Order: sequence, then C-alpha cells, then structure tokens
Amino acid sequence: MHLSSGLPAVNPLDAGSLLGAFGALGIAVVLFAETGLLVGFFLPGDSLLFTAGLLCTTGAHSGPHLDLAQVLAAAAVGALAGAQAGYVIGRRGGPALLARSRNKHLHEGAARAEELLNRYGHGKAVVLARFVPVVRTVLNPLAGALGVKARPFTLWQVVGGLVWTFGLVLAGYALGSSVPNVDRYLLPIVAVVVAVSLLPLVLELLRSRRRARA
Repeated sequence: MHLSSGLPAVNPLDAGSLLGAFGALGIAVVLFAETGLLVGFFLPGDSLLFTAGLLCTTGAHSGPHLDLAQVLAAAAVGALAGAQAGYVIGRRGGPALLARSRNKHLHEGAARAEELLNRYGHGKAVVLARFVPVVRTVLNPLAGALGVKARPFTLWQVVGGLVWTFGLVLAGYALGSSVPNVDRYLLPIVAVVVAVSLLPLVLELLRSRRRARA
C-alpha cells in the first residue's frame, strides 16, 4: 500500500518553492544555514529575500501571500544568528582544523579571507561579505578561526546583516507594489539579482588573476 505524506515537493534551490512550503520560517532556517554552516553555501539567499519581499505585496502576484513584518523579522533572526554561530564554530574549532588539515583549498580560502580582512579592515570586510554568495558563508567561521575579536565582528555582522536582508526584502516589496502581475517577470528579475550579487566575486577573481600574472 502506498502512503503519501501530503507534503509538497520542495526544491531547496528554488526560492518560490521554499517560500510556498515554509513561509517566513523557511527564510530564517535557510539564512541561518547559508550564513552559519559551511554546508549551506549553495542556498539561494539573495533570490529568497527578494522573492519574499515581492510576495508580501497584495494582488501583484499569484503566489502565497507573506506578511512583511514576519518576513523582515525572520530574515534578520536567521542572518544574524547564522553569522554569529559560524563565527563561534570557527573560533572554537577553526584553528585546530586548519592546523590538522592538508586540504589545499581550505588553506587557500583561509589565506584569502585573511587578505580581505587585512585589506579592507574587519568591519568593511564583514559587511561587504554579506552581499557576495559563498563569501558570506565562508567568512564568518574563518573570521573566528583567524582571531577576529568578537565585539567588532558582532557589531559589523549585525550592520551588514540588517542592510542585506532589509534592503533585498524591501526592494522586492517596492517592485511588487509598483508593477502589476510582476510574477510574470520573476525569473528574469531573480536572474538579474543573482548576477548582480555575483559580480563582486567575479571582479575579485579577475583582480586576483591579474595580480598573479604580474
């Protein structure tokens, strides 16, 4: 006999699927995993926040309706708690992991993170990392492993986290409020959001290659 759980199929890489299944709670969980756990680097943080803001509007889309206050609260809690958890994990286990590991990519990532922290300063690096996929996942535990002090890290990760989450949610909300049936253009809009978020990472990689050649 076949038993069905009745739960909808959820694609963790699709913002609309996650929001339709879990609502605001899903936002908190996804952002916590993406910013606090290294396994969450593939999750769609930027597109999730933007789409959630769009779904808070009334009558501009055909998807589930979300409450703006709940979305903002869930996004802030997930992003801030995730970054702090990643920092604590890195501070407690990072130095020993780096000392024992022979993984070339891990040591290169640690060296790159240290270079960014030294070049931009701890505050600017932590804030800017929020807007770059993968980097916002890796920098928090590496900041703990590399000995960044807890007080300035906490201050700047809160600043960066609030600007990132509130900015993308409210951008989606503003667009959904001003453009009728905006969900018709959701896929290309999300593609643009993702492309823009990846641009700093691409530019940094190009700069690194130029410096290596020089």
